[in-house]
Amino acid sequence: MEALQAAQTINRRIFLGRSGVGLGAVALGSLLHSEGVFAGASTPPSPLSREPGGLPGLPHFAPRAKRVIYLFQSGGPSQIDLFDNKPSLANRRGNELPASIRMGQRITTMTSGQKSLPVAPSIFRFRQHGDSGAWISELLPHTAGIVDDLTIIRSMQTEAINHDPAITFVQTGSQLAGRPSMGSWVAYGLGSMNRDLPAFVVMLSRGRTDQPLYDRLWGSGFLPTQYQGVKLRGGQSPVLYLANPAGCSSVIRRQMLDEIGVLNGLHHEATGDPEILTRVSQYELAYRMQQSVPELTDLSREPGSVLEMYGPDVHRPGSFAANCLLALRLAERGVRFIQLYHMGWDQHGNLPGQIRDQCRDTDQPSAALVKDLKQRGLLDDTLVLWGGEFGRTIYSQGTLTETNYGRDHHPRCFTIWMAGGGIKAGYVHGETDDFSYNIVKDPVEVFDLNATVLHLLGIDHTRLTYRFQGRDFRLTDVRGRLVPAILA
Repeated sequence: MEALQAAQTINRRIFLGRSGVGLGAVALGSLLHSEGVFAGASTPPSPLSREPGGLPGLPHFAPRAKRVIYLFQSGGPSQIDLFDNKPSLANRRGNELPASIRMGQRITTMTSGQKSLPVAPSIFRFRQHGDSGAWISELLPHTAGIVDDLTIIRSMQTEAINHDPAITFVQTGSQLAGRPSMGSWVAYGLGSMNRDLPAFVVMLSRGRTDQPLYDRLWGSGFLPTQYQGVKLRGGQSPVLYLANPAGCSSVIRRQMLDEIGVLNGLHHEATGDPEILTRVSQYELAYRMQQSVPELTDLSREPGSVLEMYGPDVHRPGSFAANCLLALRLAERGVRFIQLYHMGWDQHGNLPGQIRDQCRDTDQPSAALVKDLKQRGLLDDTLVLWGGEFGRTIYSQGTLTETNYGRDHHPRCFTIWMAGGGIKAGYVHGETDDFSYNIVKDPVEVFDLNATVLHLLGIDHTRLTYRFQGRDFRLTDVRGRLVPAILA
């Protein structure tokens, strides 16, 4: 008998574990009880079904932003060709990068074997725009139209020089995998504003070059898994397995989930495993998402003028333009942290051609999102970020010609922009040297950026911690300082 009971426990654990992998796989949770959808439900709501509401005492002070939309440009956009105008370099084309500028700083293995590091000025024209007079490349005409709503930080710097550790560092505060992402920290600290949608949603789009991104980048690390990002896909099934299985009626599904709920409750009483609570809460959320997601993703309800503002790609599910409009709709519905990843900025060769395509895909939708938030009265309490994991080198990777060049990774300086949510509008922060190689004024580290984002959400970054393996961890590790100059 004991052997049989042990086998049943193992089988149940395997079943529950497999049914709890990802939000889609746990569709139709025991929320049906609390919603009262089925009057014949046999089990009343239990403490297991309570939704996370954030930590007691948070926010620490009055927030300027209620939500974040992070437009992450994966691959490292070239600051020299987009935001950091260096006209004096035109006369240095092909000259060797001075040793006094490089100062022995490390470079990647992709260019360390080159006999020469020739200076490659941008071939694109820059102009000043708006009342702020910010210099913007001709590649970004739509972004140029919103410069007076932006803070442009030209003095970002990072510790990592290769993609995976650099993206991991920007997202989690560590170059090593396993830490919670920024969105997970925010969801953990502040909770959800809409019980029918996740607190943290992620969308991906692909540019003209491919580059892998891993789900751990929006994972919860050592935080409970209910705080991980939920991936929203383009197409007919935005969240996998959210619908009832073919041939399974709602009544049968309800009966099955009632039994799973009972088993979950017994298992939690016996083990105290907090992940069981996560599983139950995800069941509930998944059920509610059966109603909320189809309405959310139906872009046909948007006026034609709005669709036109985001550009022709808005009609293509999974495009950056469509994801920007979905981000707006998620923000309207109170989703706390919305992260868009757009791949394709890793331009080691043929940069002029590739970056034109990237900007064609992203410039208009990015600007439209800011304008749309503003016209709907959401920009004041929505923080928008645009940026990648590092910048690009001023020297050419590969052969330099009059019309073509490549650029390697460059962690020493890069550019991002921010808008809304308590950010100073029409402001340019920081300065680089004449080669866009080193920062000469107002450096901003990744930890500083993350500390400032949390501050705008009403969180003291030194006080949002989680004890794991005997240590209190936080997004900003043991560093990070507020950047008051960029605050409104």
